[in-house]
Amino acid sequence: MSLKPRTAPPWALLVACCTAQFMVILDVTIVNVALPQMRDALGLSTNGLQWVVNAYTLTFAGFLMLGGRAADLWGRRRTFLAGLALFTACSLMGGLAQSGAWLVTARAAQGVGGAVLAPATLSLLTSRYTDPHERRRALGAWSVTSASGAAVGVLAGGVLTDLLDWRWVLFVNVPIGAAVAALMLLTPADARRKGAGPRLDVVGALTVTSGLAVLVYGIVGTNGHPWGSARTLATLGAGVVLLAVFAVTETRFATNPLVPFSVFRRRSLSVANAVTVTIGAANFGAYYFLSLYLQQVERNSPLRAGLDFLPIGLSAFAGALLGTRLVTRIGVRNQLVLGPGVAAAGLLWMATTLAPGQSYPAHLLVPLILFGGGIGLSFTPMAMGATHGVPPDQAGLASGLVNATRQVGGAVGLAVMATAATSLTTRHVRADGLPRALTDGYALAFLIAGLGLAAGMLLALALPSATGRPQETGATGGSTSPASASSAADAPAPLGSSRD
Repeated sequence: MSLKPRTAPPWALLVACCTAQFMVILDVTIVNVALPQMRDALGLSTNGLQWVVNAYTLTFAGFLMLGGRAADLWGRRRTFLAGLALFTACSLMGGLAQSGAWLVTARAAQGVGGAVLAPATLSLLTSRYTDPHERRRALGAWSVTSASGAAVGVLAGGVLTDLLDWRWVLFVNVPIGAAVAALMLLTPADARRKGAGPRLDVVGALTVTSGLAVLVYGIVGTNGHPWGSARTLATLGAGVVLLAVFAVTETRFATNPLVPFSVFRRRSLSVANAVTVTIGAANFGAYYFLSLYLQQVERNSPLRAGLDFLPIGLSAFAGALLGTRLVTRIGVRNQLVLGPGVAAAGLLWMATTLAPGQSYPAHLLVPLILFGGGIGLSFTPMAMGATHGVPPDQAGLASGLVNATRQVGGAVGLAVMATAATSLTTRHVRADGLPRALTDGYALAFLIAGLGLAAGMLLALALPSATGRPQETGATGGSTSPASASSAADAPAPLGSSRD
């Protein structure tokens, strides 16, 4: 008697990919509410707190392209499982941390796991959903989880920190990771490749990651060393040199470059990634400084602070759901103007009205809803613009690149905002008192984030007008739907096939 091979339920791949992406995004912000407790338990300094966030985002950003290429070259399913295993194991190690250095190291390694995992989630969906309607729905679900993950992370961090302990903001990934792995193992395996596969560009990943880390370290260090000091100039110079080495290596010497610079000839990809940088900077900065404002100025508990983030999560969720339908009517370009514009209005509103002791419903609720809704509207056109027309052998690269630019924008943007906020707070604290001085610093950070989003809104106008505008018919009667164009370009395997 022969046993029939088990077939995965139709929903298994989508649920596994969306849950994994949700977990990766969640971990960018889930630590924010727990930062004061981490500081007290492990003796972290103010700069040390930034590195709990940035250690994850920098390695995440630096290795995302490597993860995307690994998915293309080694198989998306096996890359997904490898990244998930590393991410889950490092979450456990971070929860067990006994010192600040231990925690930051675990967070950095966790970022590498997320970098391998995240591109595989998107490239699995784009390669295995062939029908344009199904692909749009899958990308919509992926966008919803991406848009709401950050806000849910803050709420979950507040609940876990208040009811259990700060360590559980990391421990929580362990059972979720195990469940996702079990689900992914039900899906069809990768097609076997004949012969030895191309080598990955590890040198490129190391140089871009170290260059970004040194650059951020130099920016953060300006709190104690002026911009014109020898130490700051040397550090920033070293970061620029490392990034230049990365560019030269990629264009001149790498056999299989981490980022083939020719990919930037696609205007939709280049513009979408530029807009993504501004969205990442605003998102990271807003969550980080709002969490500090609610706890250090308003003296809210972690649970109360987490609940105060709920309107952002709900509006981001609603915006992402609306965005999947709206993009079929107004196109990628128009929606990528609309989303950042709405989010910028919310941040600029907060920047101009923020004060100690103000009423949350009267002064913060509406701006936070605008911010969350605008970010939610942005995710679907951001993903569609960045992957529009990309050939199948570069699907993982494009997926990794859009994730990486968001993390790079977040890490560098947070460093710039934190430096500006700390400098202003230091100048105002003697005259105005600590609560007012802290609020002034946080308001400046929101102003910088809002202006960045406004710049992203203007950048989106450079997208090709046909990008993502379905049902547009030219002289030949052909459709320019982004889903159908992408589907034709990618020529992916059907859902449930063993082809990667």
